[in-house]
Amino acid sequence: MPVAEGKSVQQTVELLTRKLEMLGAEKQGTFCVDCETYHTAASTLGSQGQAGKLMYVMHNSEYPLSCFALFENGPCLVADTNFDVLMVKLKGFFQSAKASKIETRGTRYQYCDFLVKVGTVTMGPSARGISVEVEYGPCVVASDCWSLLLEFLQSFLGSHTPGAPAVFGNRHDAVYSPADTMVQYMELFNKIRKQQQVPVAGIR
Repeated sequence: MPVAEGKSVQQTVELLTRKLEMLGAEKQGTFCVDCETYHTAASTLGSQGQAGKLMYVMHNSEYPLSCFALFENGPCLVADTNFDVLMVKLKGFFQSAKASKIETRGTRYQYCDFLVKVGTVTMGPSARGISVEVEYGPCVVASDCWSLLLEFLQSFLGSHTPGAPAVFGNRHDAVYSPADTMVQYMELFNKIRKQQQVPVAGIR
């Protein structure tokens, strides 16, 4: 969700949550998704100048006993929370990238069968963007209810309603899983990271 013109990230989040509350959505606690980036250690790379791989270790408060490890364009490993301890032991192979932690946290809302999470994405102390996650509880095959999700999103996002996520493309009729959600968060976080690296004058 882009930041509203002339508004801060926090003001835009408040606008969105007000719209949800006007629709009749009720607050249902808070949520947090965090992501730490690891890169392959220099000692493990060959002398051919091959590029290192990035691995994203993520947590989601909706799944407190799980840890998700994702490679860009690769598989998603779902492990228990002790995976973080394993990453410390693997520091000869994977090293934590400096100042790479990014997270989104905010409020959960229930509206009929929809669960909506509106969060502020932060890197370090500063707010960098806004995340909006919508889940339709009764359906487990995303393509079966995408048009319904789209209609609901339009009711409070208006013209900022997104297209179908890329994760649906190659798994059209598959049962939706928590890993699919984490892939979308990884893509969002990487998009926000890239926006921060490009000077505003360089954006066309």
